[in-house]
Amino acid sequence: MGEQPLPIRFDGQGDQARIATLVLEQGDRPVVVINKSLVARLHQAIDDLPDDLDGLVVASGSTKVFVAGADLGEIDRADDHELREYLEDAARAFRRLTKLPFWTAAAINGAALGGGLELAMHCDGLIGAPLEDDRPYMVGLPEAGLSICPGWGGTNLLPARIEACEGILRAASGKPMTFDEAVKKGLFDVACVAPEELLDAARYWIADRNAKGRPERDGTPSRWIGRPGSVEGVRHGLKTCRRELPKTKAAQAVVECVEIGLGEGWSEALRGERSRLIRLRHTPEAKEAIARFFAKSAKSTRR
Repeated sequence: MGEQPLPIRFDGQGDQARIATLVLEQGDRPVVVINKSLVARLHQAIDDLPDDLDGLVVASGSTKVFVAGADLGEIDRADDHELREYLEDAARAFRRLTKLPFWTAAAINGAALGGGLELAMHCDGLIGAPLEDDRPYMVGLPEAGLSICPGWGGTNLLPARIEACEGILRAASGKPMTFDEAVKKGLFDVACVAPEELLDAARYWIADRNAKGRPERDGTPSRWIGRPGSVEGVRHGLKTCRRELPKTKAAQAVVECVEIGLGEGWSEALRGERSRLIRLRHTPEAKEAIARFFAKSAKSTRR
């Protein structure tokens, strides 16, 4: 028996009635992580979307996070061939969001890290809200902190969502932002004051875009560094931030992927990320960093 499909809800009223909400959830798990099972369920959910939608909100079923990132254990256990196939399959699922003939928005209600933020950035709009208890949460690409690099377009997406030099440096250092920092950096298209406003704000953002027309699609994210409005700013940002870049293999990989995106396009940038992630995870630096991550996680679980 297969897993339950991801829920698709219709909670909007009036001109928002045909804006669906796709809920990312993993049963009783307190947080959502990207793994093979979630990717398969995402593919199925996109297959199941009605043809006459006016928009799609991608939301989380967790009250703690949006998506905490990829399942590092699953990645660590895979051999290189298996990992490449998994990265490619998830990239196909994410890319399907960029081909939908209506506006999409990610409703970010908690930590959005690594692949979780990359998934969100494949949507047209990012709508953010604080946690219910107002605790800070993190948003960003922490992969370089594990001596690896993003694998689903983050190197080409974050510098188009915030100031380019800042985005490149954060991806190259693996330093996420707090929610408040992300708001100040302009990451969100809409930043809500209260969490209960989040889904309504996401639907309103889509309805507002619909009033101006449907999106024009070319199979790439609506905000990435290769767009005509981003290219020059990213080139300048890359030139500006080179002296501040960490002297690490992971940082170099991030820069190389930015350069590939600018020169060769989105698909080649994704291919570049995958090859570098697979190569970097075998380096002594990555093996040590990932081992520390697992040890820290195990210690937290025992508490």
